[in-house]
Amino acid sequence: MTDVDVAIVGGGMVGVSLALALREVGVAVMLIEGVAASVTTQPSFDERTTALGNSSRRIFEGLGVWPRIAGEAAAIRNIHVSDAGHFGFARLRAQEQDVEAFSYVVANRVLGAVLWEALAARGAVLARMPARAQDVEISADGVRLVVQQDNGTRESVNARLVVAADGAHSSVRAAAGINATVEDYGQVAIVANVAADRPHDNTAYERFTPSGPLAVLPVRDGSFGVIWTAAPAHAAQILTFTDTVFLRELQGRFGWRAGRFTRAGGRASYPLQLTRALAATATRTVLIGNAAQALHPVAGQGFNLGLRDVAMLAELIANAADDVGAPALLAQFANWRAEDRAGVIRFTDGLVKLFGDSRFGIGTLRDLGLLMFDLFPPAKSALARVSAGFGGPTPRLARGLSLGAAASCRK
Repeated sequence: MTDVDVAIVGGGMVGVSLALALREVGVAVMLIEGVAASVTTQPSFDERTTALGNSSRRIFEGLGVWPRIAGEAAAIRNIHVSDAGHFGFARLRAQEQDVEAFSYVVANRVLGAVLWEALAARGAVLARMPARAQDVEISADGVRLVVQQDNGTRESVNARLVVAADGAHSSVRAAAGINATVEDYGQVAIVANVAADRPHDNTAYERFTPSGPLAVLPVRDGSFGVIWTAAPAHAAQILTFTDTVFLRELQGRFGWRAGRFTRAGGRASYPLQLTRALAATATRTVLIGNAAQALHPVAGQGFNLGLRDVAMLAELIANAADDVGAPALLAQFANWRAEDRAGVIRFTDGLVKLFGDSRFGIGTLRDLGLLMFDLFPPAKSALARVSAGFGGPTPRLARGLSLGAAASCRK
């Protein structure tokens, strides 16, 4: 029997970030992940890109890994938003908002490599992979589970707290009796990298088309990361295109703002849904990341929101007097994260539905709104602060500070 304070189920970007945050907090942690620690096989660490907001940058600074990430990231210093087939557009410039950048685009595989290397180098976490958490039993006294490793080893584990970081279809969430609502957007996201015949100038583009948003993001090597949303049947067709046809169709949808697209990399796809857990916590259980809410990628807020979950939970655990799974601690976590979570969900879901509304006259009103936004500096400032969250206390990590001081107080 292995006794730990915290069992984290799920070793994707959110789960491994929490493990890294807890490594020096003075608690015993086990991280259980179903895929071997190879960033080429871990689905969370694929060729997709993530735009890290400034709050996420500060959290990674607090974790001591930002210099490694920054060296592989492309800064977004300009944002161009447009509505296909209409006249509305808006532009944001980081310089006008007195920030170095709005966010930083980095490949998920790079994030995975940096986080796992840091965790391995600093130790203090029991990693079980490839392995699955089975027979999860949750009671007021603790959590019992069995870790089934692919090599046939079975390990019984007692934990004071189990953290569900196992994605939108979380088995831990189900074991805790927490229900979730799922809204299918009827869209599929196609992701790819493309090269263009001119530099990206650190500009990110969000173009709203009748079939869904089309994001074109700058990548460190000068290319662009594309997130093209389409109806399922159309997406299936796009995936069969030759590179030449894909580039031609993409150019037709997007236009020439970024220049002429000249080369396309491999393509992948995933369905788009809004998954919302009906509670953030249950008895000795807490949900973070996609296990709590899986969002549409329209504003690139999903991982940033999950990382703020990590920062808050890590601080509460660091400051816990004794029991890291105590009801009062979990209630405080749920309360402090509620406003931010609700705000981000409203914001992303609202964007998808606003720009997907094809009723007569809505397009004109929408484009007038975009033009007014473009001319109204306070609105731009408010949007620029989205990556900082929609409310609640700001934990130490989100201010770029280490949890070391809190951990020393706990010890």
